[in-house]
Amino acid sequence: MPISRLEKFREDVRQFLQIGAEIQANITMEYIVNKAPEIAAIWQKVAENNEKLFKGEVTMHEVWSVISREEMAILAGMLRHMVEQTATMRNEQNPLPQGTGIESVDADGIPAEWQIVPGASEEKVVMYLHGGGWILGSAHTHRSLTAALGKATGMKVLSVNYRLAPEHPFPAGLEDCTKTYRWLLSQGYKPSNIVIAGDSAGGNLTLTTILKLRDTGRPLPKGAVCLSPATNLEFDTLFFARGETDPILADIGIFWWISAYLGIENPAELKNPLVSPFFGDLRGFPPLLVQATPFELLFENGRQFVEKVKAEGGDATLQTWDGMVHVWQLFFVGVFPEAQEAIENIGQWVKKLYA
Repeated sequence: MPISRLEKFREDVRQFLQIGAEIQANITMEYIVNKAPEIAAIWQKVAENNEKLFKGEVTMHEVWSVISREEMAILAGMLRHMVEQTATMRNEQNPLPQGTGIESVDADGIPAEWQIVPGASEEKVVMYLHGGGWILGSAHTHRSLTAALGKATGMKVLSVNYRLAPEHPFPAGLEDCTKTYRWLLSQGYKPSNIVIAGDSAGGNLTLTTILKLRDTGRPLPKGAVCLSPATNLEFDTLFFARGETDPILADIGIFWWISAYLGIENPAELKNPLVSPFFGDLRGFPPLLVQATPFELLFENGRQFVEKVKAEGGDATLQTWDGMVHVWQLFFVGVFPEAQEAIENIGQWVKKLYA
């Protein structure tokens, strides 16, 4: 049973979401039939427990182990295939700015991708950490967004393909992100010329990367940009209350993603600041921009993190858009004006850092 209700959205957004859901369903069904028929049984368990979770019949911790780690890997494979296919369609519909250079690079063992729009600064870099619940996503799935960010900021983009769970649980992805940042420094880029950005789980990694860099005595970046970040994995009732207006996250059984990422079933780990950065010491945090929509599950995660940074003396800004979906900047790019407006706002905010 779907948790979200598309009738909550305005008509044009609702129609777009319905078409997208149909495309994803067709890709998924083909994958199940041709490659992994066992997913049908696994998915039934996920769907049943997801419904119980949003009804309040079970807790997040109680359903962490509904599926085994082997089953997690099977589902992750299917989801990765689906998002890569839909990203190819999105990239075809939204061609990169003419003359954009795409170059794969080995960042000290971490695969990454340079995305350089014409006129981008040679000295300034946006290090981008893609979202996908720590289990899926890539530089390819986010290329339409990251290239747009490169154009808006006037900076080169280094999009990082960090290791994914459940095959590579915490702290593998975080280690890859911090290592990539250190690689940028080794290449001669100044910390003051680097902005770290990410969406959703990539927003989480943006924040935890900065905390890890600080804890190890590394110089911090000029600023950070987070789109709908996951900042506190101890999800509360405010998280579940937004299920009806979050078709991106509510219907896919994300309860097992956290367990897949952590590689454990110990709820105490959720208070680790390198897992839930909200619990960290945020004094001295670099300037932060967070964008989110009140319609999404993670809205309070972003809002509360901004408020905590400000309470501890930091510079943090929250920008919100009503009626949007989780990470609309990616899913709606080239379709709805709110996506371009958000991207342009990021560009303006970043440029002010250097004014």
